[in-house]
Amino acid sequence: MASGRGFPRSTRVRAPGGSGPRPPLILLNGLAEQASSWYCNRLYWNRFFDVKVPEFLIYDGPVLQKRIADGLPISVDYLTDQLETFLDSFVQTPPYHIVASSLGCQVALHYAVRHPDRLGRLVLLCPSGMGTEKRLPIVEGCRSSDAESMLAAIFYNRRCLAPGVIRHYATLTSSKAWKKGILRTVKGTHGNRVVDKLPRIQAPTLIICGAEDQIVETQPIVEAVRDLPMFRTVVIPRCGHAPQIEKPRLVNKLVKRFLTGAPLQREPAGQAELVASADSGRLPAPALA
Repeated sequence: MASGRGFPRSTRVRAPGGSGPRPPLILLNGLAEQASSWYCNRLYWNRFFDVKVPEFLIYDGPVLQKRIADGLPISVDYLTDQLETFLDSFVQTPPYHIVASSLGCQVALHYAVRHPDRLGRLVLLCPSGMGTEKRLPIVEGCRSSDAESMLAAIFYNRRCLAPGVIRHYATLTSSKAWKKGILRTVKGTHGNRVVDKLPRIQAPTLIICGAEDQIVETQPIVEAVRDLPMFRTVVIPRCGHAPQIEKPRLVNKLVKRFLTGAPLQREPAGQAELVASADSGRLPAPALA
């Protein structure tokens, strides 16, 4: 074997065209999601960013199960600690872009307040914790092992789902360990509110909501950030609580444009069903430069 020859000078992942390292992009899934829920997005975003998906919400895994056995809460603060440990130990290249969904948005906002100097930009998909939760079909579905009711509440159009997603949820809701883990997480995080943290966010932040979201109400989210200069909000018609799955092409473009500093533009008139609307205010010009 050659002794050291042929190794690249840097192991950092580089941007297309070799222009330099791709900035790290951290994906934080929501309550009923796992890392696999980004299956419509990771390959596209990985063309422009160094995508990382910390998996600390493995409900039937030994870490959470031991924490439950020890009588310790699974709170937003605990999950934020886990994110901090992951980034400090295994990424170590701030500033970080973060794209988060639902409960993951609360973790992202907690981290952003703790470490504003380590953040690039934030994208929050259907954020919870703003006092806008309508109901928790996750709890209902888990207790009754009814994956169908869970999916009906999460997705506006279930026809967008791959058959494997439906089977995945059916398998999860039949696992006692998984149900125990997620129900204990609901208990530890339900009632946590992040509205008071919004004015303290220094990173440019894009919020993407589904107009037909049955888990969190969209209009109070729009109102909560309307006068905050670092926030911009778009609402996607005919979309539920998981826009990254229901409208992946649109969400992929919006996230890429926002994180790279490009202006957000409407889709062509011929694609009206995918047009994002309800802008709640624009970021300062320098933030979009």
